[in-house]
Amino acid sequence: GGLALTLAAPLVAPVAAQDSADAAPVSPDSALRRLIDGNARYVDNAAINTDHSTTRAARAEGQQPFAAIVSCSDSRVAPELIFDQGPGELFVVRVAGNFISEEGLATLEYGVAVLGIKTILVLGHTACGAVDATIASINDRELPPGHLPSLVNAIRPAVYEVMDSAPDDLLAAATAQNARRNAERAKTESAILSDAYAAGKLDTVAGIYEIATGKVTLL
Repeated sequence: GGLALTLAAPLVAPVAAQDSADAAPVSPDSALRRLIDGNARYVDNAAINTDHSTTRAARAEGQQPFAAIVSCSDSRVAPELIFDQGPGELFVVRVAGNFISEEGLATLEYGVAVLGIKTILVLGHTACGAVDATIASINDRELPPGHLPSLVNAIRPAVYEVMDSAPDDLLAAATAQNARRNAERAKTESAILSDAYAAGKLDTVAGIYEIATGKVTLL
């Protein structure tokens, strides 16, 4: 089918094997560095990716993102802004609680196999309502209404993994653990992703976005 044909070849021609301000990073380390540098600019209010009109025509020809971000749906968490990247540079999977579902895993496989992304960053954030709701559900021994249990059940393991240590800030500890365990899942529960990781073509990392400061801290 069409997807199989697409998986067989990149959507765009390979970039030159040297990083530049315009070229996509060629290694997981350089991809992560580009994210870190972009976040530093964001924190300093010194963004450089502010004019998106000049690249519209090029974007119409295809995409070549260098990193995937698994982030929360929280309206205060906007990956392209946080990492000062333009349209077409980040492959973003968003869901409340920034966990990787089966659909999310398939999306990341597409990003690696077809688009050639070099790093996957699972990004938790301070004051995460999805994690907080999961903690409340556990404490109250009651599931929320509607389809919300699917979110709570996905995040629940991370909360259990840190509860026994009785951290001073359970919300912060559970948020960090949720990001870590999903970053680990990204490289262990998919043959496509684990093979790319083993070959040194992909890395997976976890981080926390501090809403009050704009800073991303890697875990």
